[in-house]
Amino acid sequence: MPKVRRGGRPSREASEQLGELILDAATELFLTHGFGATSIEAVARRVRISKRTFYHRFLDKPALFAAVVHRIIKRLRPAAGVPLIEGADLQTVFERLATLILRAALSSQAIALHRLIVAESARFPELAEVLAREGATEEAITLIAGVLEREVNAGRLKLDDTVFAAQQFLQMVVALPQRRAMRLGAPLSKRELAEWPRKVVDLFLNGCRGKESTR
Repeated sequence: MPKVRRGGRPSREASEQLGELILDAATELFLTHGFGATSIEAVARRVRISKRTFYHRFLDKPALFAAVVHRIIKRLRPAAGVPLIEGADLQTVFERLATLILRAALSSQAIALHRLIVAESARFPELAEVLAREGATEEAITLIAGVLEREVNAGRLKLDDTVFAAQQFLQMVVALPQRRAMRLGAPLSKRELAEWPRKVVDLFLNGCRGKESTR
């Protein structure tokens, strides 16, 4: 546990450490037992703090869940300095994006979070709202649509709606592998996962150019 100054408030460092401990405990409890079955009392007990201390940092359980989702998404983002859309040809750029997106979507925490949302969003519709707000989907769509718009303006692609195309690209990359990873069908093999970005990008870009896939 973080050290507390004698006779006063914990230092800033100790406060930040305590916040991380709360998020660690909440992440494990949410992803293991679900949103409904996880109580603030359980989180406080796991970290060995009072509910009063908890409420100094988080307004309520939805706010705690939002913080957990935000941290998971932040950790799944590419490291600073990793090139996303710079350089290379369009095929290479989109294969790079597809690989990064797929890796994030199939991480253990991303799968557990997706399973939680699917299982409990009917009882707690605010969970899907939290994921939409804290997640990186819209950011990814904007990035991909921007690349497509650039190619359309240069006359290299033919698209009427680049945002819609970007949404479809994300679905093509993530939907089936994620479903299979959740045991809704046989999980893709390592070889299939390694080939998936190239196959998806090849099909997608050929469609944008009005061609049939040749691979």
